[in-house]
Formats: sequence, structure tokens, C-alpha cells
Amino acid sequence: MGSRTAQLQAFERLLDIMDELREKCPWDRKQTFETLRHLTIEETYELGDAILDNDLEEIKKELGDLLLHIIFYSKIGSENKSFDIADVANQIADKLIHRHPHIYGETNVEDAEQVVKNWEDIKLNEGKKSVLEGVPKSLPALVKASRIQDKVSGVGFDWDKKESVLEKVKEELDELSAEIDVGDSNKMELELGDVIFSLVNYARFLKVNPENALERTNKKFIRRFEYVEEKAKESQRKISDLSIEEMEVLWQEAKKKD
Repeated sequence: MGSRTAQLQAFERLLDIMDELREKCPWDRKQTFETLRHLTIEETYELGDAILDNDLEEIKKELGDLLLHIIFYSKIGSENKSFDIADVANQIADKLIHRHPHIYGETNVEDAEQVVKNWEDIKLNEGKKSVLEGVPKSLPALVKASRIQDKVSGVGFDWDKKESVLEKVKEELDELSAEIDVGDSNKMELELGDVIFSLVNYARFLKVNPENALERTNKKFIRRFEYVEEKAKESQRKISDLSIEEMEVLWQEAKKKD
């Protein structure tokens, strides 16, 4: 690990490279906020994958890709005379100080939950109209549900105990079942949404990240299904040629391997 001097030198080196690329590289010269946006989202998901895989080398690489994007956006901002990397760094530093009065001020806190509640109070005092104002509209629905629940919990809008949340899950399942019996697809969709939302809430009470939980299940399913595919291939057959009973036998084998 480098010293603070080495870290600053590495950061300055990256800034110099960005200046040079923006001046000399046709592709880099062509980029705008809009053209970089989807690439940044993709890089963020790649970092998420690396974190779930606990691949430290890959995490380092993906952090570098994201850092490049931050530098890139800041370079474009400086060309527009709107902001530069110093403005970006100072803005977040100022916000961190302002939102941590228990570190930089006189406020006392008991635990992390109190810190979160203070954050939400500070944000409202900064002029935000709603606690939910900071939840990005374009977040994937599962992540958005989790963030919404975190936000409202920070101002005390929450259940007292996890058992009550589990009862809510069961209640929503009953309401979904009733709509399935009726057969109204629109109402089934609404009730299924309520079931998923309540499950996300229950995950929060269990201190389980629902996005991580679902992605682990995705990876597990892929691993097991690929085992079934491989076994079908070994017998010179397509997976679609297997009977459902044969698939089930192979699926149980895959589960045992896990």
C-alpha cells in the first residue's frame, strides 16, 4: 500500500493522462456526459459482480474503471467551465462534514441508526421537500424498494418488530391469492408487487440485502442448470430432449454438488 504522497502522485498521474487523452485521442475527444452515462452504469454493475464474487483483484480493476469515469466527467465539466475535479472533491468533503455533526460538531449519537436518522433530518433542513427525494427514478425496482424503505425508516416510519413484517408478507400473499382466483391480470400484478415490496421490507429486518440474496439465487440456479445441460451433452442429447423426470434427477444431483 502506498503512502499518502504516493496516492496523490498516482491521482495526479491519472489527471495528466486524462488531459492528454482528451486532447489527442479521437474517441476520448468525442465523449460527452450523455455518451458516458450508459458506460458508467455498466461499470457499476461490473463492480457489483466483483463484490458479490469477493474477487479483490477484480474489485480493484472495476474501481479504477469507475474512477476514470469520475475523472472523465470532471474533465468535461472543466471544459464547459462548470466544475472540475477539485469542485467535485470539495463538494463531497463539505457534505460529509455537514452530515457528520457527531464527528465535526457537538451532536452526540448512540449508534448507527441514530446517525441515519440525523442524516434524514439534516437533508430536510437543507431544503429537500421529501425524504424520498434522493431516491433515483431510474434505479432497478428491487433496489429502489430497498432504498425507499431505508429512507422512511430513517424518520421513524417503520414497523416495531420483524414478526409484524412477516405477518404483512402473509397478508399480501393472501390478497394475491384472492386476486388470482378472480383472474384480473392488472390486480394480480398490483398484489404481486405488494408481496415483493413486503418481502424486501422483511429482508431489511433480517439485515439481509435483498438484491444480494436474489443474485446469489440467480448464480446458484445458473450453476445447477448448467450442470443439467452438461450432463445432457455428455449423453449426446439436447437438454430439451430430456424428460421432466430426467431433468429433476440431474437437478437433485446438482443440488448435492452445491
